[in-house]
Amino acid sequence: MTAVQRTAQVDWTGSIARGSGITSGGSGALRELPVTLASRFGESAGKTSPEELIAAAHAGCFAMALGSVLAGYGTPPEFLRVVATVTLETSGVPTIVSSRLDVHAVADQVDAASLERAAQEAERGCPVSRALQGNVEIRVHAALDQPRRRPSEEVA
Repeated sequence: MTAVQRTAQVDWTGSIARGSGITSGGSGALRELPVTLASRFGESAGKTSPEELIAAAHAGCFAMALGSVLAGYGTPPEFLRVVATVTLETSGVPTIVSSRLDVHAVADQVDAASLERAAQEAERGCPVSRALQGNVEIRVHAALDQPRRRPSEEVA
């Protein structure tokens, strides 16, 4: 079996309540992202949180999965925007309870029903969705957007 591994690290200083950390990815693409308890439970103030990083991973993975499904249908997307919203319930023991994926797609020859079918298939095929499955409620809302006009198509 072939496996792909990726790494990330956090260097944390101080107590959980008053300390802070810097997270970085092994690839070098994520570099020195500050993280604090306050950014996790309150205003982000320009710092990240584990939940934001999970949201980024889920959005990226789902966009790739949906693009692949649509291409497999013979209708590759021109543009996809996936916004993942991860919810951390803070009453009681803090727990990630949901990830909502809001998808906006521009794809020729794709109707709303086909996009919805593709989105459901992508949700089942996305490795991050599968990792969260059974622990986190995953909801997908997909909508078609109008193609963007190119400058040469503008009407005077």
